[in-house]
Amino acid sequence: MLIVDDEDKTVKFLAKGLKEEGYATTVSRDGDDALEIALSQPFDVIILDVMLPRRNGTSVCQELRRRGISTPVIMLSARDTVPQRIAGLDSGADDYLVKPFSFAELTARLRTVLRRKEGQPAVLNVGGLHLDPIARRAKFENKELNLSAKEFGILMQFMKRPGHILSRTALAEAAWGNDFDSETNVVDVYINFLRGKLRQASGKDWIVTHRGQGYSFPDQE
Repeated sequence: MLIVDDEDKTVKFLAKGLKEEGYATTVSRDGDDALEIALSQPFDVIILDVMLPRRNGTSVCQELRRRGISTPVIMLSARDTVPQRIAGLDSGADDYLVKPFSFAELTARLRTVLRRKEGQPAVLNVGGLHLDPIARRAKFENKELNLSAKEFGILMQFMKRPGHILSRTALAEAAWGNDFDSETNVVDVYINFLRGKLRQASGKDWIVTHRGQGYSFPDQE
């Protein structure tokens, strides 16, 4: 997700909260920079403040839509008049959230725009495991799996690519984004956590270690 806001408090609040929810985040603090970033790489959602240095959020959103970028945009603003909300939505935003807001409300709106974008994406299914990427729930048969955000992110990568060997770097980028420290063994630690929870729920081993290459998740029937 791309977070665009020039207020340090808001940026830290959003980046920390979204990372804890398992989302990889990129931060921009002014409109021109945000536009350049959004045009240079794909994002699932853009969280965009209205009041920004150089180019305001409304202008950023308008320019993205003019250039054919359909990434969902949730616009943030401390202004709560009807004309201002209308202006934000007319610029191409998918939703409009007034500051201050609760993090729970933001994540609910994120799930809504993601569902709309994906057209209710199918639940991933592998050998009795079921994972809902939007609701962020996983279960084996009818047994709910109590996973941390990082464990969920890693499991989702395995279930998207059963039978493929995934490197530690690929798994780390999916779960930690750009904050991953390649000098640590944190991926291996979380793999062990996930392996244990899957074994406890299903009674079988799922994750295969490939020394020097990474891990794989066999396509179990």
